[in-house]
Amino acid sequence: MKSVILKGGLYAVFDYKGLSSDNSVFEYIFLEWLPKSAFEIADSPHFEVLGKKYRNNDQESEEEIWIPIIPKDEKS
Repeated sequence: MKSVILKGGLYAVFDYKGLSSDNSVFEYIFLEWLPKSAFEIADSPHFEVLGKKYRNNDQESEEEIWIPIIPKDEKS
């Protein structure tokens, strides 16, 4: 593993419960939520927080998905 230092910024955080192989949450975020929101993707890393409730490829697994965003009227 490698450590990464993230610069500050605004993130949309999505709580997800389900199989880690199910990409529908990302389809929702990028094809539904983001286009309808007042935000666009920022030039920062996307990441997932896999805490104590994460269980690889288990229907009951839980994680957080962090997507960097900026208001649509701002330029990075």
